[in-house]
Amino acid sequence: MSAIASRRKTTLSVLALCGAVAVGEYALRDDASCTNYDPERPRKPLPTHPATSPRIIGLIRYATLAAKGHNAQPWKFALLPAAIEIHPNYSRRLPAVHPENRELSLNLGCALENLLIAARAIAYAPEPTYTESRDLIRIDLASDTPQCGPLFDAIPSSQSTRFEYDGKSIATNQFSQLRKLPLEPQIYQHPAPETSGLATLADYVDQSTLRQHADEPCGQELIHWLRFNNMEAIARLNGLYSACTGIPTVPRWLGQWFVAEAKPQAQADADVKKLRSSASAVVITSESEAKADWVRAGKVYRRMALWMSSLNMKSAFLNQPVEVKSVRSQLQSSVGLGTARPQFLVRFGYATSMPRSLRRPVEQVLIPT
Repeated sequence: MSAIASRRKTTLSVLALCGAVAVGEYALRDDASCTNYDPERPRKPLPTHPATSPRIIGLIRYATLAAKGHNAQPWKFALLPAAIEIHPNYSRRLPAVHPENRELSLNLGCALENLLIAARAIAYAPEPTYTESRDLIRIDLASDTPQCGPLFDAIPSSQSTRFEYDGKSIATNQFSQLRKLPLEPQIYQHPAPETSGLATLADYVDQSTLRQHADEPCGQELIHWLRFNNMEAIARLNGLYSACTGIPTVPRWLGQWFVAEAKPQAQADADVKKLRSSASAVVITSESEAKADWVRAGKVYRRMALWMSSLNMKSAFLNQPVEVKSVRSQLQSSVGLGTARPQFLVRFGYATSMPRSLRRPVEQVLIPT
């Protein structure tokens, strides 16, 4: 072994030892810091008190449980007489991955679907309005009879499960139910073919992950939203909490170093492995790239995720092939989507539950009146 190689090996060993010590010490301090935090608080049942205000606040709380890219929570809510407005929060956009703000509108659609399902369950008839001319979604609320169901029951427990699944197949009748799931105007679903579907999609996941990790702004944006330990997750109440994917708690400096030093191909291989461990996948598409279609696509994704959760299935979007333009066009042509625009690549299957990502309290997402 050369002297240079020997010094390099020694340096790496010292770094590893320092990292292990830091992880151990940090975990003890980190766990102690969150003893007063209740991660289930946002998921408690909706209030049933007849007073309007607590019920409306409960609807907003349920809306914030929707899935979103990087857990950025890019929304604000305005309370009006007999109505709620959902506004985009552009300070929480993802400009590196989505410079056109497509992901933001998809996220608003997810929040809208949660809110509509919850409103029907507690005796409202919600009527949403969203157009290209107004940068908001308005939901008018009128009294109605309660309409509960499995999708409403699944809202508190549903989570985007971002690690490997167990590879087990789902029942044929559940595939049939998936194909019959109600959609939205101009929104479509394309289940992966049973034979070569996951293999084809895996190629696109590999290509797109490599290209994103080679893009410095995308990497910096990801690191910005990563939460490597309990303390910073609780301090921010947003972002991608490492515990949700089974990654050990570490100080931020160490987590950033690991991410910066990670090989792009290793990350691509990990994402491909996640896809291949799934029972299947589905691509959600829209007829156009209008904001209203992005919102509708978000609604359909959330509806699908809640339906899967009601059947004890896990799901997550693996959207790199949709986010990288060159790969997205390949996906569109080779998977037989025609002119339909891919908006989500959703994988699903069975897996154990993991810790849940954190949410900001309602008072932090309300627009002052």
